[in-house]
Amino acid sequence: MNRMKSRWFIIAITLVATILLTAFAGNHEKGIMKAANETKTHLYSDKELVKKIPGFKNGNKAVNGVTLHYVEGGKGKPLFLLPGWPQTWYSFHKIMPELAKKYHVYAIDYRGMGSSSKPETGYDKKTLASDIYALAKKLGYEKVNIAGHDIGSMVAYAYAANYPQATNKVAMLDVPHPNESFITQLPLLPPPGAYDLENPDAPKFPWWFALNTIPELPEKLLQGKQLETFHNWIFDYQIYDKASMPKEDRDAYITAYSTPEAIRASNGWYKTLRQDIEDFKTYDRLSVPVLGIGGTKFNLEPFLRGYATDVKIVTFEKSGHWIAEEKPQETIKAFKDFFN
Repeated sequence: MNRMKSRWFIIAITLVATILLTAFAGNHEKGIMKAANETKTHLYSDKELVKKIPGFKNGNKAVNGVTLHYVEGGKGKPLFLLPGWPQTWYSFHKIMPELAKKYHVYAIDYRGMGSSSKPETGYDKKTLASDIYALAKKLGYEKVNIAGHDIGSMVAYAYAANYPQATNKVAMLDVPHPNESFITQLPLLPPPGAYDLENPDAPKFPWWFALNTIPELPEKLLQGKQLETFHNWIFDYQIYDKASMPKEDRDAYITAYSTPEAIRASNGWYKTLRQDIEDFKTYDRLSVPVLGIGGTKFNLEPFLRGYATDVKIVTFEKSGHWIAEEKPQETIKAFKDFFN
């Protein structure tokens, strides 16, 4: 009997020890992951990133009930740079120093992006443009040059359409303002070869437009490693030369979108696309000069010829979607030639 009791005692002790060790290992692993995330957040904070671009500094302004973060530097006429999804102001870091020699550059995180406010509403491009207009006024400018990429390109068009009196010139990189073609010309199924990541010249299929409109699901799906995998796939899918966007740059963007709040806010830019299309129907053709820059697979010319009166089109060969990073010198030249 005593031997049996001893045996059960040993088994019980072993089980308790196993449970405690498992709990300790789990907590230890969670602690390591938390520390790693905190380190990443610090490394890719605006405070740290801006140190990589001499002559620039962080700024924040309260406008229209939200706070907008921006990075500014240089002297001259104001040039507002609006990034796209899934990136931040830092997507312009390769071109900012050179542009700052001629312009006062503002790379802006608009509503829902980076360190800017992430309210529940206000992600239609007309409202985002009104935020940028209020920011320009608050900075003391009556008129600005403005350039946008991706979602930022949509906002740049909306800005020029709603505030032509406050627009000097506008540059759009790769993406038009939402219009009926977003409904009628985006098929449900991809064209053949659309997912050949080894072929930068393959046709592109923007399936994430639909995913990003689904309420709450992306916030639940895209956590940790899943978010990293998803965003790296998006980067690789639309890039011509992967070396043009190194890991540290990708990590900076992924970190900025690594919380459910950040995903929910950025998806607001997609959930409002139908409202953007309705707003677009009320706009006159742009009367201010417009520069359209496209990579190999993106052509803004049909859109701009139809909806702007003073248009210049530039195409960068062997460039994917991430124009300012893939072709920084060409982008700088195109901007200087146009905004001058």
